[in-house]
Amino acid sequence: MTDNEGALAEDILKVIGPVMIGPSSSHTAGPLRLARVARALLGAEIVRARIVLMGSLAATGRGHGTPQAAVAGLLGMASDDRRVPRAMQLAEEAGLEAQIVFSEVSGAHPNEMALQLTGVDDSVITVQGASLGGGEIEVTAIDGFGVSITGHYPTLVVFMTDRPGSIASVTRCIGGRGLNIAFMSVARKYRGQRALMSIELDDPPDEALIADIAGVDGVSAVRAIPKTL
Repeated sequence: MTDNEGALAEDILKVIGPVMIGPSSSHTAGPLRLARVARALLGAEIVRARIVLMGSLAATGRGHGTPQAAVAGLLGMASDDRRVPRAMQLAEEAGLEAQIVFSEVSGAHPNEMALQLTGVDDSVITVQGASLGGGEIEVTAIDGFGVSITGHYPTLVVFMTDRPGSIASVTRCIGGRGLNIAFMSVARKYRGQRALMSIELDDPPDEALIADIAGVDGVSAVRAIPKTL
């Protein structure tokens, strides 16, 4: 598929919506995809999840199957998976404890969702984002760091300690593998402490590149989020 054909496919999707199980692309497909991104960011089998639905997702989410969709995403299901309505039962069978919270607090977007996930290895991550309609999503925060991840590009998220030269080393790894950076953002809490890089690429990274970046001084983890439409 050429770039023009890919752009056309994305435009058509915005008009007709995604192939999905559920009555609402904004209340089912979007939350499911946000949960799938959160799952990829944790990088471990999920044993506990706290899912907070805000705004319209809280107001009408029960009727639209939003809780089931979010849990289905945590289980790795696609939006057209026929098992989505049974996600709660399947999560219980898989040993995933899911808590759904309907919050009256409005988020930055009418369809806001926040997830706190705990892995089997005791790793924890918090992810916040919005369902934009038509199955489109935007991840807006990871562990309190502001990001803007839409899933339109293959994305690398690099968890690291703020050290001189680390960002340059990561970008050299990417350039050395012949990949082009489409968009990149870097955030840190304080100088010399935790930092996060969000890197959207024109082409998918391979395992060798991920290993290269993981070996950079100060990098604690690298997560790959595939392009999702």
